[in-house]
Amino acid sequence: MTIYFYGADEVPHGCFSNFSDHGLDLDGRWWPTSEHYFQAQKFIGTRHADLIRRARTPLRAAELGRDPSKPMRRDWERAKDDVMRRAVAAKFLTHADIRGILLSTGDEEIVEDTTADHYWGRGRTGSGKNMLGRILMRTRGRLRAEFDEASEARSDSGRPGRYPGKAPRRVPRPGSRGQVPGSTPTEPMYSWASASGSRTDCAQ
Repeated sequence: MTIYFYGADEVPHGCFSNFSDHGLDLDGRWWPTSEHYFQAQKFIGTRHADLIRRARTPLRAAELGRDPSKPMRRDWERAKDDVMRRAVAAKFLTHADIRGILLSTGDEEIVEDTTADHYWGRGRTGSGKNMLGRILMRTRGRLRAEFDEASEARSDSGRPGRYPGKAPRRVPRPGSRGQVPGSTPTEPMYSWASASGSRTDCAQ
């Protein structure tokens, strides 16, 4: 059964939206949502990028990211998919609760149910590229593979396996959502998530 999502307040799959309240640590900075990170990367290295990072809401970050008076980086069309992949991967590696939700979808198709975006979602005709949904499914597959390998390694060593929702992850900054007070990062983010290159209808 296909899983459709759109609004960040939907239960349980609203966490798939870039507007969901799940921060992430990327490029040495803390980002309130994946939407903040995505939009800021259009203006990487500028004051406008930092303004987007500090936006009070993901909607405001999206508005700033679509400001036509601000010139975007020239390679944005080539870079945007990789930026989205990194943001999504970091988000689900950081938060065990939503990682469990993503993995619980099994092999079902995931589709962003927006008629306003033919690229990131299904689009008005339903035949859109659904790139965000595809990136979520790709992230799900890579997370599952990582956790299967970790479970096998632990089994071989005689240690009990670990449920995917509780797997090793990069811990967010102190005091942020999803971190146990007093805890510190103990394991690096997986290389496939950190490699360079919302409603998410705003993620253009």
